[in-house]
Parts: sequence; C-alpha cells; structure tokens
Amino acid sequence: MSFSNYLETEILDHVFGGSAYTAPSTLYVALYTATPNDAGGGTELSGSGYTRKSAAFTTSGATTSNSGAVEYNAATGSWGTITHIGVFDAATSGNLLAYGALSASKTIGAGDVFRIPAGDLDITLN
Repeated sequence: MSFSNYLETEILDHVFGGSAYTAPSTLYVALYTATPNDAGGGTELSGSGYTRKSAAFTTSGATTSNSGAVEYNAATGSWGTITHIGVFDAATSGNLLAYGALSASKTIGAGDVFRIPAGDLDITLN
C-alpha cells in the first residue's frame, strides 16, 4: 500500500518539523472501483448499502495488518468491480491515509458480501 500525500506530510512534519501528529482514534476502510492516488482521487463506492467499515490494526516490525475481519453489509444493488481499497481517518469524507490495489478484483452484485479476512490487509514500510 502507498501513503497519501496527506499522511506523508503529517509524518514528515511530526518527525522533522516538530508539529505533533495525532493518530485517528478509529480507522475506516473504503472500497474503490477506480484507482486512488497520493492526492486522493479514484472512485469510492456509494449507494446500494455501501458504507466504510472500521478496522483495527496490529503492528509487527515494518508491517501493520488488520487484526480482525472487515466485513461489509450485503450489497442492496450492484457495487461493480472493486479494484482498490483505501484507509481513511473518518467514516465519511476525512483524509485518505493509505491505499492499494486488491490482489484480485472482485465484482459485487446485489446480496453479495465483501469481506477482508483478519491479517489480509497489510501496510508495509520499507
């Protein structure tokens, strides 16, 4: 996953600029049908029962992973093909923190449930 421009600036300012960055108390996972980028962008899902879902993370070494499954409500209509995910600091709007492509795209139709098993959402720094 890549960090957004927002998070990169916050980290640099925190470490080198002396301005404290307060980590969000809750993180939310968003689903995309078009690629986001460092500045945001992309096409996040909307409608048909979609809402961002909160996620907790556990860090070990240079990797942090979701500590529990992230499960979305059943789609009430077609969500299209999900290609990317993003991590935000708010349930709506907010700041994109990190984003990345799914290892395999997934088409979601009415009644389908999208689920990210525990440990499958990894964010790594190298």
